Amino acid sequence: MLVAVSLMMSGIVKLRVINFVGAAIFSIYGFMVHAIPVGVLNGFIAVVDLYYIWDIFKAEEFFRILEVMHDSEYLEYFLDFHKEDITKYLPSFSYSPVKDTTVFFILRNSIPAGLILAEEHDHESLFIHLDYVIPGYRDLKIGKYVYKNIFSKKQVKKIYCESGNAKHDSYLGKMGFEKTELNGQQLFCLEMDK
Repeated sequence: MLVAVSLMMSGIVKLRVINFVGAAIFSIYGFMVHAIPVGVLNGFIAVVDLYYIWDIFKAEEFFRILEVMHDSEYLEYFLDFHKEDITKYLPSFSYSPVKDTTVFFILRNSIPAGLILAEEHDHESLFIHLDYVIPGYRDLKIGKYVYKNIFSKKQVKKIYCESGNAKHDSYLGKMGFEKTELNGQQLFCLEMDK
């Protein structure tokens, strides 16, 4: 069952972890009932999963910000291509190109793996309309890179973001956002000087 569940995971880390747990349990079971081939094969699979989990976390990755125009043709294509997945996390999201919108892709090893659409709320705060990472890259590394390395270096004191679904809200919590109210609207806020 765990192996079957692991195959439904969109993130490679979750897939490897769940697959490891399933293989380890089967390996132990195989040795307990004296089914040596089952124990050995699943033990081998567990070791392979552990190796790749370790490899994922020790691998050096390269991040780069690529800022694009608010009406970029590639931006339009990217949003259209990922529209269904984006609305799973932010059901109310829709994008109308506005000149003051800051748009940047986060390249991870040269792959456009994330997208941020932000707008200046006032001279010390930003409003994030979209913080999206494509499936397969949702291991929090992009979020940490953006919020700890990019926005922390700018003169931004607060970052606001709308609530999405439970997974999106959980992600915001992991990034340090806290629930707040602004002009009567329930939002998440990240205070950069904390």
